[in-house]
Amino acid sequence: QVQLVESGGGLVQAGGSLRLSCAASGRTFSSNAMGWFRQAPGKEREFVATISWSGGTTYYADSVKGRFTISRDSAKNTVYLQMNSLKPEDTAVYYCAAHPSRYSSTNYGGYDYWGQGTQVTVSS
Repeated sequence: QVQLVESGGGLVQAGGSLRLSCAASGRTFSSNAMGWFRQAPGKEREFVATISWSGGTTYYADSVKGRFTISRDSAKNTVYLQMNSLKPEDTAVYYCAAHPSRYSSTNYGGYDYWGQGTQVTVSS
């Protein structure tokens, strides 16, 4: 059974940092692009960051650029999202996802495996 399991969410004050992890099991995703998305209450799921299969290409939403960093450790079958300078508007459930291709995608409709999500709450 293929699973993506996110961890590392929690409550943090504005200006603080969190690192999210997404551990895959059941198959390797070393040849797949991976992404992070988030969904705040009452809002649609939105793109946060994506990384290519090699880790050589990354893209970020304008709202997180310069504050968040996506990375991967293919040996551990794990993707990370380092979040710095957090703002209250970053509060959401964060999801990781695997894309069927090697190349980064900002479109959540193209991802075919999803984790269950981890809550990130940023207090002001």
